[in-house]
Amino acid sequence: MSESADTEPKVASEGPPDPHHANRWKILAVIGIAQLTIFLDTTVVNIALPSAQADLGFGDGDRQWVVTAYALAFGSLLLLGGRIVDLIGAKRSLMVSIIGFGLMSVLGGAANGFAMLVTARALQGAFAALVAPAALSFLLTAFKDPKERVKAFGVYGALGSGGLALGLVLGGALTDWLDWRWCLYVNVIFTAVVFFGSVVTMHNQRAEHRPEKLDLPGTVTASLGLFFLAFGLSNADDGDWGKVDVWGYLLVSVVLLVAFVLFELRSRNPLLPVRIVLNRNRGSAYLAMFLLGIGLFVQFLFLTYYLQLTLEFSAIESGLAFLPMIVGIGIGATTIPPVLEPKLGVRVLIPAGLVLAAVGSFWLSRLTTESSYAAGILVPSLIAGVGFGLVVSLGAAVATVGVQAEDAGAASALVNTVQQVGGSIGTALLSTLAITAADSFIEGKTPTPQLAAEAAVESYTTAFFWGAVVFLVGAVVCGALFDRDVTAQSDGEVGAAVPSV
Repeated sequence: MSESADTEPKVASEGPPDPHHANRWKILAVIGIAQLTIFLDTTVVNIALPSAQADLGFGDGDRQWVVTAYALAFGSLLLLGGRIVDLIGAKRSLMVSIIGFGLMSVLGGAANGFAMLVTARALQGAFAALVAPAALSFLLTAFKDPKERVKAFGVYGALGSGGLALGLVLGGALTDWLDWRWCLYVNVIFTAVVFFGSVVTMHNQRAEHRPEKLDLPGTVTASLGLFFLAFGLSNADDGDWGKVDVWGYLLVSVVLLVAFVLFELRSRNPLLPVRIVLNRNRGSAYLAMFLLGIGLFVQFLFLTYYLQLTLEFSAIESGLAFLPMIVGIGIGATTIPPVLEPKLGVRVLIPAGLVLAAVGSFWLSRLTTESSYAAGILVPSLIAGVGFGLVVSLGAAVATVGVQAEDAGAASALVNTVQQVGGSIGTALLSTLAITAADSFIEGKTPTPQLAAEAAVESYTTAFFWGAVVFLVGAVVCGALFDRDVTAQSDGEVGAAVPSV
C-alpha cells in the first residue's frame, strides 16, 4: 500500500452547507446510543444464557448459538449494510434498521423456544449490520473542526468497545434483578431514543456521485465468504481443526473471498471500493483494529470465565468487575486523543495503545488460582482499557478520514467488519491454544478438583499471553506502516452530499 496508489480526489470544499453541523453534538448523542446498543447486544445475553437455557429447555450444545447467531449475521452483512447506506442515505438507513432491531429484540424476549430465540438474534445481527455504518457515516459530515472530530470519534469508539463490557454489567443486573428476557426487552428503550432522536436532529443525505446500483456478485461473495469464515472458526472453538465443518467452511470462505476481490477489481459499482484500503494510512488503521479485535474479544471471554469459575463471582459481580476496563476505555478514547494526537500523531498513539493493551493482557497472564480481583485484575484491566480506547477511537478516525462521499458507508462498515473478523479469528485460535495448554497441564497427573481448577486457569492465562503477543506484533507493524505525518483529522468536508427525502 502506498500514498501514490490512492487516486482519490481532494476533499471537496464546495457544495450545499451541511444541515447536520449545527446539531452535531445532539447527533453524536443519538448515534452514540445506537453504537452502544448494537455492541452491548454482542455480550448482554452471555451472562443470561444459563437462565434462558433453563427456561426454554435447550441443550448445552445449542447455547452458543444464541450468541453466535447475532455475531454471524452482524459480521457477514456489514459490507452490504455499508453500501445500502451509500445508496439510500444514512438517516433513512438508521431509522429503518433501528426499528427492525427493536422489533427483533421484542421477538427474542418473547421467545417460546430455542428456534424463535436464535432466529430473533440472527435478525438482530442483520439489522445491526445496517445500524453501524449508518451511525458512523454521520461523523464524517457533521464534524468539520479537526479537534472536535477527534473528540467525536473518541466518544463513538468508547461507546462501542465500552458497550461490550457494559453488556456484561447490564446482563448480570437484569438477569439477577428481573428476568433474562429483559436483556432483550431493554433494547426497546435504546432504539426508541435513537429513532426519535434521528427524526429531530438528522436530514437524509446521499452523495451526489453515489453508486448507481448494488454490486450483486460482490454482495453475495462477500456476505457468504464472511459468514463461512466466522462459522468455520466458531466450530473450531473446541480446539479441533480437523473436522470437516471447520476446514471445509474455511476453504469455501477463502474461495468466495478471493472471488469477491476479483469482482471488486472489475465492478463499476463495487461493494467495497479497493481505493478505500489501498490508502496506506487507512489500510494500517484497519489492520490495527483487526489485530485489536483478535485480543479484545478473547479478553472479555476468558476474563469472564476466570471471574465466574475461579473467583466464583455472581452474574452481577462479574459484570461490575469490568467497570475499570470501561473507565480505561473512556480515558483512552475521549481524554487522551484530543490532548496528545496533535502533538504526537496517530503513528505514535495507535501503536502505544496496542502496547498498553499488551501490558494489560500480559499482566493478566500471571493470574493463578490464588489471585485476588484487586491485586490481579483491577489494574491490568484498566491499563488494557486505555489501550483499547486509543486504538478504537483513533483507528476509526484514520480509517474513514478523507474518503469520498459516495464511499462513506462502505468505509464505515469496514471499520466494524475488521473488528468482527478479528474477534472470530482470535476466539478460535486462542481457544485452541488455551485448550491445548489445559490438556498439557493435566497430562500424566492424578485428577483432582484442584488440578482441574489450575488447568482451567492455565488455559485462560495462555490465551491472555498470546493475546499480548498479537498486540505487540500489531504495535510494531502498524508503527512501521503509518506515514510520519498521518493524522486523524480531516482537512475539510468529506464531500458534497445532496439532501433527499
